[in-house]
Amino acid sequence: MSLGSKIAWDDTVLPFQLDRSDIRGRVVRLDGTLDKILAQHDYPPVIEALVAEAAILTALIGPAIKLRWKLSLQIRGDGPARLVATDYYAPETDGAPGRIRAYASFDGERLAGNGDPFAQIGRGYFAVLIDQGKGTTPYSGLTPIAGQSLADCAQTYFAQSEQLPTRFALSFRREADGWRAGGVMLQKMPGVPPRVAEDGEANGLLRPTDLLADEDELENWARANILLETVTEAELIGPAIQPTQLLVRLFHEEAPRVFDPVPVGFGCTCSATRVRESLSIYSRKDIAYMTTEAGVVTADCQFCGAHYEFDPETLGLKAQEAKGDDG
Repeated sequence: MSLGSKIAWDDTVLPFQLDRSDIRGRVVRLDGTLDKILAQHDYPPVIEALVAEAAILTALIGPAIKLRWKLSLQIRGDGPARLVATDYYAPETDGAPGRIRAYASFDGERLAGNGDPFAQIGRGYFAVLIDQGKGTTPYSGLTPIAGQSLADCAQTYFAQSEQLPTRFALSFRREADGWRAGGVMLQKMPGVPPRVAEDGEANGLLRPTDLLADEDELENWARANILLETVTEAELIGPAIQPTQLLVRLFHEEAPRVFDPVPVGFGCTCSATRVRESLSIYSRKDIAYMTTEAGVVTADCQFCGAHYEFDPETLGLKAQEAKGDDG
């Protein structure tokens, strides 16, 4: 493959539909974007793996939703990996990239350096938050941490909260020239009301197959899943195999149809103005507590590491009101 072809598919999400099976999906390649996300912090390998998997899921889920502003994933647990948080910002104009950012909080002393990354989360929840911007009410849905991976958690979320059978296949690895990552998302298109099976999981969580309305849907979904299980790491992460080639190899008998790809990139929305607004709710006493010995209030963005410094006299809504009262 030429360098031009490789660059053309890096950091893109390709929507597709399997007309024979009435299934829609996304193929993502997340290379330079994942590099930039992980370069913001010096994470241990097990935390890098969790952030990488969460970022790929975010890149697949975000463009699949009619999104005007932001979709977020939050994975919280009682293990050493306390929090993994991601944001996907919808493209501001046609053809503009969607923007992704991510970070993790963890207890390094409890972390199993060579252990299973997913096991570092422990018990907790997987949450999807959707904010369509000013004048709207944010949506949030969450399910317990379940399965053996974040992809399993996402599949459980869609079955439980959205009643949409969903399947993910993800892969990522660090190479000499940076990270390469990719994934495929399959989702049954909504239509016939779901038939919830009586033999649901013992823990009360729905399975994707519990939501399929008849035997034809069950057969179509099972066939697409069997085909997806044959995907290789080389096909998922490239660069020698293009997403269109992957779809033809996997699903040529399912009549795959592709749509315009969506570019994605690293992007953080933090700014001095936004940080100042977030500090406006604090009292003068709170601002004084935050003030350093150097006489400034500092703040660091957890996503991109940007550092901000402010004059404490210009911060805090109550502090400003008190200052005005003093004349």
